[in-house]
Amino acid sequence: MALNMQQKLDLLKGLTRPTIRDYIPLIFKDFTEFHGDRYFSDDPAVLGGICLLGDIPVTVISQVRANDIQELQKINFSMPHPEGYRKALRLAKQAEKFGRPVICFIDTPGAYCGVGAEERGQGEAIARNLHEFMMLKTPVISVVLGEGGSGGALALGVCDELAMLENALYSVISPKGFASILWKDGSREREAAELMKITAEDLNRFGVCDKIIAEPEGGASKDVNLTAKNIGGWLTETVSRLLKENREALPERRYKKFRKIGVFTE
Repeated sequence: MALNMQQKLDLLKGLTRPTIRDYIPLIFKDFTEFHGDRYFSDDPAVLGGICLLGDIPVTVISQVRANDIQELQKINFSMPHPEGYRKALRLAKQAEKFGRPVICFIDTPGAYCGVGAEERGQGEAIARNLHEFMMLKTPVISVVLGEGGSGGALALGVCDELAMLENALYSVISPKGFASILWKDGSREREAAELMKITAEDLNRFGVCDKIIAEPEGGASKDVNLTAKNIGGWLTETVSRLLKENREALPERRYKKFRKIGVFTE
């Protein structure tokens, strides 16, 4: 049975939903994590490294969620700092150099907007990722695991193909932020989410999301192994297909994909 919007919001904000740390050992082999942006520090809200998808070497970059309060505090409640985005870009450029596909997992309410993050160039870091990921001459695949909010999510969303888990949400601003700005009332989050059309079904219909990945009834936490199998199956098929394409043509193809979003006729 499909979940309503309030159930989806509660599911994504809960502490039981699987995170990237649950999925990595179920989908990939021999994961080795890399740290640091080579400018300021390492951001634990963004995880990245190299591993094998089947027999294919890939680079994995993901925003991190947690299942307990202590871990949430450590990862700044899943809100990356600019050094997290710079780490992601460093690993993506390294992947391009060695011909590895880049697999991004999106799972954040948004980038951190604190004073320190702004002083270190949060906006510039996100904007640079949007620009540089668009030009990568290696396949880029993104999967929205849960919340995909604001520019903090879009910074890992410039890709050749985008998939969303069945109960995930993806938007240019969080529903609570939308309600707070438009109505000065963050409690109208559900109403905002309904208006924004940000579910996997909505975005698949609009051509933003290329694939909806099924979850078990009641959400991914009901059967993490099955959810991981569904994600891994789609990734394997997609990576194998994209590796057969001309790498030099990928940036232009990616550009055209994004230029079509939002285009309409009356």
